[in-house]
Amino acid sequence: MAAPVQPADLGFFSTLAASGSLSAGARELGISTPAVSKRLAQMESRLGVTLVNRTTRRMSLTPEGELYVAHARRILGEIDDMAQLLGGAKGEPQGLLRVNATLGFGRSHVAPLISKFAKKHPQVEVQLQLSVNPPPLTEDAFDVCIRFGAPPEARVIARRIASNRRLLCASPAYIARAGLPKVPNDLTRHRCIGIRQGDEGYGIWRLSTGRGSAQRTEAVKTRGMLSTNDGEIAVNWALDGHGILMRAEWDIARYLRSGRLVQVLAAYRTPDADIYAVYPQRHQLSARVRTFVDFMAAALGKDDMPPRA
Repeated sequence: MAAPVQPADLGFFSTLAASGSLSAGARELGISTPAVSKRLAQMESRLGVTLVNRTTRRMSLTPEGELYVAHARRILGEIDDMAQLLGGAKGEPQGLLRVNATLGFGRSHVAPLISKFAKKHPQVEVQLQLSVNPPPLTEDAFDVCIRFGAPPEARVIARRIASNRRLLCASPAYIARAGLPKVPNDLTRHRCIGIRQGDEGYGIWRLSTGRGSAQRTEAVKTRGMLSTNDGEIAVNWALDGHGILMRAEWDIARYLRSGRLVQVLAAYRTPDADIYAVYPQRHQLSARVRTFVDFMAAALGKDDMPPRA
């Protein structure tokens, strides 16, 4: 009796799923459409599940089909990794690379760099997923996650690829109207723009002075009329004069340079927001992951911290 999952089916189904239709898959595979349909039916029969919802012109994957293709592509990627390791990692990186990033930073910085990476390494298939919060690191949902801050988990590799800091800022119009806060507690009397992201306590801003044993941190409960889970929207509200915002320097540096935003409480430090490339330990020898992380670090230009495992 044939095994439910056959190695040759992995590449077949991965190609078919990426094609969008049986006829397009047939052209990509170099066989006839009836041959594709027959082979797919044989796979489904062995597995005992339906992988594809078929229509006359298009097809869509069932939940089982989505699960199958995700694992197939991961397995094919690991086979590519093994081949490159056995060959001394001298070949061109190839295979599927699943990247996750936050909405704002992913759209403005990661996506343009992936475009450049893809031109330099055309054998790597990159899938970029943007999300408000990073996916659980225990799930096999990504190969590399670009995120702010090092994760607490010790079972992943976290490499800092760029330094970053959070700054408090507001528009000149808001400062002219509401005044400039002098100490952290003054923020309680100002309108502050809230961002609901990650696991951090919403509306609690921590500001520090001093270093080492002399460091003193104040936690301020802020309030305001506007909040969102989208950083770009929050920045636009700050530009429109709606209040004080805490945001990563990467997102507001150009507005600070142009004067459309001004820094608030510059003598106080807020929690760091360094940018990390996070990936499972099993990928630390993966050519495509290593090449991508090196590319991102070089492109962002501030790779000044060694990997942390």
